[in-house]
Amino acid sequence: MSDAVAHSQKEASQTRHALNFKSDAPDSEITVGNYRLEKTIGQGTYGKVRLGVHTLTDEKVAVKVIEKSQIQSGKQVARLQREIRFLKLLNHPHIVKVHDVVETNDFIYIVMEYAVGGELFDYIVAHKRVKEKEARSFFRMVLSAVDYCHQNAVIHRDLKPENLLLDSKKSIKIIDFGFGNNFTQNGLLDTFCGSPFYAAPEMILGKKYEGPEVDMWSLGVILFALLCGHLPFDDDNMKELYKKISTGSYKCPDYLMPNARHLIGRLITVEPKKRATLAEVLSHPWVN
Repeated sequence: MSDAVAHSQKEASQTRHALNFKSDAPDSEITVGNYRLEKTIGQGTYGKVRLGVHTLTDEKVAVKVIEKSQIQSGKQVARLQREIRFLKLLNHPHIVKVHDVVETNDFIYIVMEYAVGGELFDYIVAHKRVKEKEARSFFRMVLSAVDYCHQNAVIHRDLKPENLLLDSKKSIKIIDFGFGNNFTQNGLLDTFCGSPFYAAPEMILGKKYEGPEVDMWSLGVILFALLCGHLPFDDDNMKELYKKISTGSYKCPDYLMPNARHLIGRLITVEPKKRATLAEVLSHPWVN
């Protein structure tokens, strides 16, 4: 488990760094394809995310600027290739769209739909917790996109509020398919992916899994975060965090309605075979 803990600590550190990112150096104005790059609006693992403006139409886009020098391992190359492939392949109103991919000697630019509302994570923090009616609306949108992915044999494996963006109409856009993968009914995966705070027990314990069930666990953690304003599993000590996740030790606040409490419990179920499926969740009373 020590390797997994080390991976988790690194991932958690990267997540917190990304959330606290501030640009010290001014951004140089450059043109990528038909887009003029302006201010930095985010920070990814391999480079900045900048606002882009179409030189003719003034359409705003988000441009992920990836420094090739930061991609040094085969795993990093594979992750980037997967992200581009899935974002080009998947076409759904609640999955961010890729307009173009431009490659130069030093950089790869991924030109994507711009979600002006920012991360759902920041929205939750700003509102302390999300009112049930709005949380239901957000959750339905995420369910719709995840259902579409699973119907197309794609799992995300890194679902979390930081990877759910909001557009100007508060419509959810799922981003970052770098840990995404294809799955089959008879095939098993064993890779630890994403943030430990949203990872299913079988994933952090290094057990084999089919695929969709790990996304379902993450959906449960997201729903808990929406309604409660904090995470069900949290600890500065990674071993203690793993213990809480692997035993499913969490507590729902008293103000949670029974249907919401039941749905969270069905999703945050330690035994993968007993965990709620998408079909069950889509027909659950809280969702409808």
